[in-house]
Amino acid sequence: MQRWRGYEAAPGGWGRSVVTIGVFDGVHQGHQATIGHAVARARELGVKSVVVTFDPHPAEVVRPGSHPAVLTEPARKAELIEALGVDVLCVVPFTAEFSRLPAEAFVHDILVEHLHAALVVVGDNFRFGHRAAGDVALLERLGRTFGFGVEDAPLVAAAGTVFSSTYIRSCVDAGDVRAAAAALGRPHRVEGVVVRGDQRGRELGYPTANLLTHRYAAVPADGVYAARLVRRGGDPLAAAVSIGTNPTFSGRERRVEAYALDFTGDLYGERLALDFVAHLREQRTYDAIEPLVAQIAEDVERTRRAVS
Repeated sequence: MQRWRGYEAAPGGWGRSVVTIGVFDGVHQGHQATIGHAVARARELGVKSVVVTFDPHPAEVVRPGSHPAVLTEPARKAELIEALGVDVLCVVPFTAEFSRLPAEAFVHDILVEHLHAALVVVGDNFRFGHRAAGDVALLERLGRTFGFGVEDAPLVAAAGTVFSSTYIRSCVDAGDVRAAAAALGRPHRVEGVVVRGDQRGRELGYPTANLLTHRYAAVPADGVYAARLVRRGGDPLAAAVSIGTNPTFSGRERRVEAYALDFTGDLYGERLALDFVAHLREQRTYDAIEPLVAQIAEDVERTRRAVS
């Protein structure tokens, strides 16, 4: 898969293409259906498939301070999109100037002049251009003018719930990682670098990796979870994960701490990923160390069963 920074990176002599556009945070089952449809149509037409996405999230530029929790970091999003068979990932820098681009200019500059779109595949709720003034109806009208087709990709739903990034964020925020996984089509992942913590887990016999996550990462609600710890180049490890402020020790800083089962190595400085499998329990405060250690032992066994 080719990766372009900006649509201006399209090479000279670039032929026709099938294009789909969106933030695609999460690359959830709805996104997969849209992108998959674009890839299939590109192959039918004998042209390249292009996914156009944006960085940073448009909300942060249009309404500073409103950046939503991020379901997939850029590198992970690119990996997931590539796995769908896309030919080109075009990441457009979303600036204040770009946000003011009128809908008609958005279509002409990106889809017509640079990407030479033969077909554009979008979701039913697709909006574009300054103040999101453009919709699918306008895109279709412009397509007739400039010579490209437009196809809607139907929304994906289960049990009456439409899969969307907003819905998945709400699941993660509530700690319902199973529902999030059902919508994503895979476990929800949180990534970060292992940094030194208070060493309390080691003192209790359960050394934990303290994960420093991205400021906008979609971290599940406080609680204890079963997860898979993913290391670069290594096999996934079962991990019991605690998220919260360590109430037994009067902690104030919210942390993500993972105890990797049956692992004795050093993880400091490594960049890891946690794939959340199940919510085990809420955070609790214990009056003594012994019941806390007993609870951790139970959490570890429940994690072993959940992840096996």
